[in-house]
Amino acid sequence: MGIFSKFIMPFSWSQIHLLERLQGPTGKYFLGTDELGRDELSRLIYGARISMEVGLGATLLSTLVSIIIGATSGFLGGKTDMVVQRFVDVYMSIPYFVILLTLMTILPRSLITILLVLGIGGGIAGARLVRSAVIGIKSNMYVSASEAVGSSPLRTLLVHILPNIMPTLIITFTLGIGGAILAEAGLSFLGFGLPPGVPSWGVLINSSQAYLQTDPQFGVMARSGAFAGSLRYEHVWRQHQGPSRPALERRRRTLRSLREEIERTEKKTWPGKLPQVIIIFFK
Repeated sequence: MGIFSKFIMPFSWSQIHLLERLQGPTGKYFLGTDELGRDELSRLIYGARISMEVGLGATLLSTLVSIIIGATSGFLGGKTDMVVQRFVDVYMSIPYFVILLTLMTILPRSLITILLVLGIGGGIAGARLVRSAVIGIKSNMYVSASEAVGSSPLRTLLVHILPNIMPTLIITFTLGIGGAILAEAGLSFLGFGLPPGVPSWGVLINSSQAYLQTDPQFGVMARSGAFAGSLRYEHVWRQHQGPSRPALERRRRTLRSLREEIERTEKKTWPGKLPQVIIIFFK
């Protein structure tokens, strides 16, 4: 709906009809009009586009930030990992919404600012999950073999580690879209998000507060849109979660059978029995 908003909106979202302000649902205005006579359905449809841009853009940026911080910390380890994780711990100790409100108070209110604040803030919070996935992959034998044949750390990270943490990244990305939509709606509702002229769902909810008792349908539709938009991406993740499990199980079975074959081969060879012979000799 957000992609084709320009084609399905019955009116322009900014078109004003002062003589038809605060009307209820009619044949001309399916959801009524606001205090300036603007069509609520058109503004709700265009708000879906704004929320989709915020959700996808902020989550894509947060995923990139999580990869940069988490992959670097988990792959390098040592003092670098300790310093980075202590910074993440301090950041995680502060409520996320308090950080958003503080930054939006200082910075100018615009769509780019919302994307940067939500993207970078969410990326720092998600870096720990990426770090754990990288540490789990780094201990595998094929990573050690790649380093043994002279593969550079950057190549090892890009070729052998990042592709194997893609399921974690996909899950984080899909679930983060709904959170970004709700965060933008919450900031706009409190007056710290997008400017009042931009018809995002949070701005519509904020503007409908003054008419909640006389015309409650204005706020109900905006709240329903924000709630349904946040749940839609979680439903998409659950639909694609099932088909990915058989592929992962087949891959695990293949790696398990390969590991068992290597162990059987080592037991049949003389170097594999050499430690046992030495132990028996000294006994």
